[in-house]
Amino acid sequence: MTISEINIHFFRMINDLGKEYSTFNPVMIFIAEYMVVFLALAVIIYWLTRNKINRMMVLCAMVTFIMAELFGKLAGMIHSNNQPFAELTNVNKLIEKAVDNSFPSDHTMLFFSFCVSFWLFKRVWGFLWLVLATLVGVSRIWVGVHYPADVLVGATISVIIAIIVYKVVPKISIIHKFIGMIEKGDQFVLSALSKQKETKSKDV
Repeated sequence: MTISEINIHFFRMINDLGKEYSTFNPVMIFIAEYMVVFLALAVIIYWLTRNKINRMMVLCAMVTFIMAELFGKLAGMIHSNNQPFAELTNVNKLIEKAVDNSFPSDHTMLFFSFCVSFWLFKRVWGFLWLVLATLVGVSRIWVGVHYPADVLVGATISVIIAIIVYKVVPKISIIHKFIGMIEKGDQFVLSALSKQKETKSKDV
């Protein structure tokens, strides 16, 4: 079997599960489409905790994703393919998606960039983020919008970059200065709000 045939074979294996076990389709659709909202909320919550480690983690995740997207674009210039539903017959397509180059998977790179970064900083419970990223990758195949190779390459790019960023970025002094500036800004805002509340209470 050629690489292309193997790619299609594993796509069929996963995508056809949606036909055989259709009761799981709503769950897979939710993971594939809307889990990104949960990730965004998690990022906001981590940032608003005003914990220096959490903020370093979020910054590393953001840098990882930006770099992963750049490398992903380069990979997409070397190889390209449309979504499976646009190239194959009898695909179990469960969500709407415009036809374009689906290699590598942007969704997978987003989740692996953030989730692997979270895992590197929070090893105890971080594996749950890895599980989530994997589920998102599988769900994109399940709903018919990506091949396994799209997901695998996207995940590989993000994992490699996340590890490099984790080892390099926290050692850069300007990053620490930037976080320090943000913390001073937080303190200024909180102090101003506190004074405003005190003024209002005295007026009453």
